[in-house]
Amino acid sequence: MFGLFDYIKVAILIISLIGIAGGITYVMKLRSDLAISEANNVKLEMAVGEQKAVIEQQIQDFAAIQTAMNEQQELNNQLSASIDDLRNKFHKINASGEERDIGNLAQQKPELMERAINRGTDNAFRCMEIAMGSPLTEEEENATKKSEINPECPDLANPAYVPYGN
Repeated sequence: MFGLFDYIKVAILIISLIGIAGGITYVMKLRSDLAISEANNVKLEMAVGEQKAVIEQQIQDFAAIQTAMNEQQELNNQLSASIDDLRNKFHKINASGEERDIGNLAQQKPELMERAINRGTDNAFRCMEIAMGSPLTEEEENATKKSEINPECPDLANPAYVPYGN
């Protein structure tokens, strides 16, 4: 019936069919792997885009923080100058060349000192309110004369005021 040559033909045919089936399976596996790789690539590209957006936002946030920090430092410098100015008000030299003595003045003219201290306290409280974010009134914004300003913090309370000669 079948000779050796026929068995070899059948074996070659079976091996060829198995090879073709294996090749087809291998190609199908490669295609599915390629589809998975393409999907992963799309996800990675999206992640890279998101990361770039996050980095850009961080750069903008950093710039905003720097600006706010510079503004805060400028305000701190102004407040320090105001504090120094206030300290100097208590150590003025009078016409006779002596340092002002608040205690002596209070004993000699208590009503005058009371009014001056109350007015100064009210002005200082207003300075604190402004420093904490309270908006300026129209009168404060438009004050240009020495008699109209808040003498405790004119640079903060009266932006239109330009001091002229002390």
